[in-house]
Amino acid sequence: MHNATGRAGKQAGVETDVRAAIAAERRALAGLFEGLSADEWNTPSLCEGWRVREVVAHMSMGFRLSLPATLGELVKARGNLHRMTDNVARGDAAAYSVSELSAFLRDNAAHPWTPPVGGFVAALGHDVVHGLDITVALGLDRCVPEERLRVLLDDIKPRGLKFFGVDLRGVRLCAEDMDWSYGSGAPVYGAAQDLLLLAFGRRLAPGRLRGEPSSRFTFTGR
Repeated sequence: MHNATGRAGKQAGVETDVRAAIAAERRALAGLFEGLSADEWNTPSLCEGWRVREVVAHMSMGFRLSLPATLGELVKARGNLHRMTDNVARGDAAAYSVSELSAFLRDNAAHPWTPPVGGFVAALGHDVVHGLDITVALGLDRCVPEERLRVLLDDIKPRGLKFFGVDLRGVRLCAEDMDWSYGSGAPVYGAAQDLLLLAFGRRLAPGRLRGEPSSRFTFTGR
């Protein structure tokens, strides 16, 4: 009984830490977005087909859409989740000003939304990775705090890699700026946050990754 209570207390403490990290990440990103120029808001992100504007709109969808509204959008998209999120992001990007889109994130920093799978760690990943979709695409030198990256890197699992279409067979990811690696095989070296993007199915610009298999995870042009 004592051990079970101890485990529950530790788990609650970890959840509190992750939720604090989520709130801090949302506030930091909202502040960054508020300083973007009109051209930057319309720049293509690492999310294929989405500008910065659509990504920021998507980041707050879970706060703003009730479950019935979400299900209604899913029906309109004929049950296709990716089509639904794309439709909502494009609609919201057109409907709201950039200041409103930034405010949605700041005002909901402590919102308890989580994706359908993965809990608060997945919610942190949603914010961090979409933030990187924007900052990396814009060439902004923002470094995600190491403790947030570590939570997400340590949570990488085969099921998640499969969901994002990432094939790491024969590849070992090796962070150059922190003590972390994943997988086995030929090494791919890069900054921890670039390797996180890779694990979430993003392709990176040439030169961001090193190692023989790195071309598999690099785009050749937009």
